[in-house]
Amino acid sequence: MFDLLALIPAPELAAFLAAGIVLNLTPGADVIFATASGMAGGPKAGAVAGLGVGLGGLWHVGLAAAGVSALVAAHPGALVALKWLGAAYLLWLAWKSWHAGPATEAGRGIASPLRALWRGFLTNAFNPKVALFVIAFLPQFTDPARGPVWQQIVLLGVLFTFTGTLITCSYGALAGWAGQTLGRRMGVLNKVAAVMFGGLAARLVWE
Repeated sequence: MFDLLALIPAPELAAFLAAGIVLNLTPGADVIFATASGMAGGPKAGAVAGLGVGLGGLWHVGLAAAGVSALVAAHPGALVALKWLGAAYLLWLAWKSWHAGPATEAGRGIASPLRALWRGFLTNAFNPKVALFVIAFLPQFTDPARGPVWQQIVLLGVLFTFTGTLITCSYGALAGWAGQTLGRRMGVLNKVAAVMFGGLAARLVWE
């Protein structure tokens, strides 16, 4: 894999990494989810949710390398089903956050990091836009002359997901720290998170 990385021209690799970082810095569904998780459960929950989102990204990279994403994209019905599953899951999270109680339970997410990880993974895995993005973005930086294209997609996908996971985890942790500070004086953060989850569900369906 390192030999394959060495075959990519440095300017092209730099352009790829820069584009990936800019794309990940732009608040999107993954950042919104990690931020809402951090606000509802504290910095650890936000960071772990971001890690779960990253694992969901690797899931899509694996599907793209295997050609499954292209197959799904060729069948609109599969994308629609995936979209509605993702929206339903986010609405369930919104309901849970809304009814969590008037006080912010900043330690709840810290006590169950696996739950935050799983939620982050499912949210990204159920997002068909991620699958479409992966099969549209990564192949632009591949070259059959360097070796099997699927190996290049895996390599580039891991690099893209690594930088994106660091950024998303940071968003989630920062939101968690801010939420803990505000939580000492306010009891509305769970409901703010619920609105964010609900808005993300609506965005997933209507865009």
